[in-house]
Amino acid sequence: MANLRAIRLRIRGVKNIAKITRAMEMIAASKMRRAQERGLAGRPYREKITEVIAALSAVSGGESAHPLLAQRPAKKIMVVHITPDRGLSGGLVGNINRATLAFIQEHKSVSTNFIVVGKKGLDFMRRAQREIAAEVVGMGDKPTLQDILPISRIVIDDFKSGVVDEVYVAYSQFVSTMAQKPVLEKLLPVEPAQIEPQHNVEYLYEPDAASVLGSLLPNYVEMKIYQLILESIASEQSARMVAMRNATQNANELTEELTLEYNKARQESITGDLLDIVGGVAALA
Repeated sequence: MANLRAIRLRIRGVKNIAKITRAMEMIAASKMRRAQERGLAGRPYREKITEVIAALSAVSGGESAHPLLAQRPAKKIMVVHITPDRGLSGGLVGNINRATLAFIQEHKSVSTNFIVVGKKGLDFMRRAQREIAAEVVGMGDKPTLQDILPISRIVIDDFKSGVVDEVYVAYSQFVSTMAQKPVLEKLLPVEPAQIEPQHNVEYLYEPDAASVLGSLLPNYVEMKIYQLILESIASEQSARMVAMRNATQNANELTEELTLEYNKARQESITGDLLDIVGGVAALA
């Protein structure tokens, strides 16, 4: 009976876990749709502003036109490390942390500091005893552009002043609901993309190309950080929905296995009781 009671309690516990993971899956699914819409909506703007900056830098003097275009030997690197505040998202957090750690090991000869966005990344960097220039936690699922302005201000000021020579962003790129890819993307110095001849458009700038570039580049950096944070949030919610769905399926399968084990144990118990009764009747006869 003690074994039957233990199995019964375990079945009850697994069913309760399945209810929780199912509820978390539904919450993540509703958040995922909104996060995907926000993340994908900014991609066309990002592509267009990159195209405009490429055209501007070509006609305004390249690196000499703005400090954010300045190329110099990399003696110190800054990484904006973007992770979720919460776990339960499968291998998402581990993948981006491992990608950043591999990047650090590749640049052992260069000093590296971090702006950490998200509690999971902050915990990882503290355990790794890395230099943290700034930390941002509790941003939520729907950050605004105003929320990321302090991050972009630190990045731009440190690069302009020469505190750092290169800036990278580590984030989870949203590929699909089932796939998220850890990426380290170079943010500064801005490297204008090459425009294909068929997409090359002649623009008229007022007052001049250098002035427009000077106004546009800081906005480009702000927009890009914001866009990558939105991509990370979309990846987080997708990964959490899939992880909770898998957890629910595993709990349901375990419940079936435990129920079968319970029925077998119950049958054995009943058979044992019947044998005792038959044996007692035979002894009395």
